[in-house]
Amino acid sequence: MDLSFTNPAFLLAFHIFFRDVRASTVAFGATFTFVNKCEYTVWPGILANAGSPTLDSTGFELPPDSSRTFIAPAGWSGRFWGRTGCTFSGSEPGSCQTGDCGSGQAECNGSGAAPPATLAEFTLGTGGLDFYDVSLVDGYNLPMIVEATGGSGMCASTGCVTDLNRVCPSELRVGGGEACKSACEAFGSPEYCCSGTFNSPATCRPSVYSQMFKSACPRSYSYAYDDPTSTFTCSGADYTVTFCPSMPSQKSSKDPNPTMTAPGTTNADGSLSGSDTGTVGSGSASGLGFTGSDPDSASGSGSQAMLSDGSWLAGLAMGDSTRVYCSWSLHFAVFIASAIFIVSVFS
Repeated sequence: MDLSFTNPAFLLAFHIFFRDVRASTVAFGATFTFVNKCEYTVWPGILANAGSPTLDSTGFELPPDSSRTFIAPAGWSGRFWGRTGCTFSGSEPGSCQTGDCGSGQAECNGSGAAPPATLAEFTLGTGGLDFYDVSLVDGYNLPMIVEATGGSGMCASTGCVTDLNRVCPSELRVGGGEACKSACEAFGSPEYCCSGTFNSPATCRPSVYSQMFKSACPRSYSYAYDDPTSTFTCSGADYTVTFCPSMPSQKSSKDPNPTMTAPGTTNADGSLSGSDTGTVGSGSASGLGFTGSDPDSASGSGSQAMLSDGSWLAGLAMGDSTRVYCSWSLHFAVFIASAIFIVSVFS
């Protein structure tokens, strides 16, 4: 049996080997795993930003104590949320009590969440940093945390495990307490929506309502310009989005202690003055909305990669390399087997 490099059968097997390697070496950004720890069914919604491909689903049913995983390509950006109180049955269009996307079915098909809804937002790098946050800017409907695994960098857990529906002011409360509106959604005024003459970090300040959200969940976005304590970064990680978590897992224990602006004096426009900062707990997960003494619990804030003008680098967080997953040992075994088979046929 001639296995020399000039044997035509050997060369054919060599070609098949590299064709297989090239086809299966797929670069991707991250896997997203959704976990439902609620006592009720949640229907997650997925909305890709403009220019990003649609994932395998845009909305689906997630019963209690179940999970589902998706793969997102490098550079993908978009948002996730949980819908509650949904009725999708038969041929009639359905709807959800909170987070409804208006599609009338489990799949949202490119539509976003109707506020109020707790949002998880992601921008994946292409070899560089991923940026992520949990936002209450559009209000709150259920507890949620995001945890990063297998990455490098800060990779802090973020989110809100506090049930804000129980402490929601009556003027922000939806129905019988199914969700809690943002002040912007409830009142529509520019100072709450950071619009008009209030459309900059200098003019749009935390209100008494956003400060309530921030005090309960220090790591979540509470209003539009809440970047320094609410945007997190990680490189090469996979992410778990958990609805109704009882507490953060102990995967991320390397976060530093978070800082947040201490409440100050209430101004006439409903904003807060004062610039004192304080540390939120040590060895606790108070940044996620609860306190505890577990030294391994996740605590802290994400890295603050800001430019001198205060803008964030999410749009520039793109590198040159790609994450590649390929089982070389498997392909080599296939190559050897193919070579021996083809040589035996031609000899």
